[in-house]
Amino acid sequence: MAQIVSVISGKGGTGKTSLCAGLASCLARGGWRVLAIDLDVGLRNLDIALGMADEAALPFTAVLRGETPLSQATPHPTQRNLYLLTAPVTEQMESVPLRPFGAMLRAAKAEFDWVLIDAPAGVGRGFQLATAFADEALVVTLADPASQRDAARATDLLLAKRSIPVRMAVNRVSPKLFTKMQATVDDVMDLVGLPLLGLVPEDASVVLAAAAGRLLIDFTEQGAARACRNLAGRLRGERIPLMKPK
Repeated sequence: MAQIVSVISGKGGTGKTSLCAGLASCLARGGWRVLAIDLDVGLRNLDIALGMADEAALPFTAVLRGETPLSQATPHPTQRNLYLLTAPVTEQMESVPLRPFGAMLRAAKAEFDWVLIDAPAGVGRGFQLATAFADEALVVTLADPASQRDAARATDLLLAKRSIPVRMAVNRVSPKLFTKMQATVDDVMDLVGLPLLGLVPEDASVVLAAAAGRLLIDFTEQGAARACRNLAGRLRGERIPLMKPK
């Protein structure tokens, strides 16, 4: 059964968009039809993380308003089964109507195996849209206390409205930082209050792949790319041991 996964964060700068792109590409590489939706109206970046910055990507609002069929979602130029609906740059989030957005997502579930929504950071209108119809949510946080607090707040707001599975990914993990903070991943889980889907190590390849216009999994097989493959496997229900970032 098709799944809508909302990738959210309590604050900006957590690497949520890069992680969403990594998960989408890994799921597509596994043979599933994947639709990635950039919901960050006015500040889109998912196309860059997917190596699609040079593509004339279709905005999701064109589908939502019936101007273009969902079947015209922009295909990835090199990765089969991966499609993108980007965010419009000249509109406001408040102009996106809730019910038509939900209808578009229901239609997407009929055409794709996975729908990944890259939500805007924070808990405003974009957060509400991204989570209103999701089957599950992934909260992306860093190890620092401020990021954890914001992730916990986003989680509380989500669970107050929706009873859906919610898991956490700790991004840009640096063992040296944990040591200096005298903290562990268990401490992060306790503060945010969520089960852990996985850890993603700090990895310059994420930036380098995007700068080169390539998918991370085409750029390297190690580090963050390997972590994204593991997270994608766990989303599918596979039992995969946690990585130990170096």
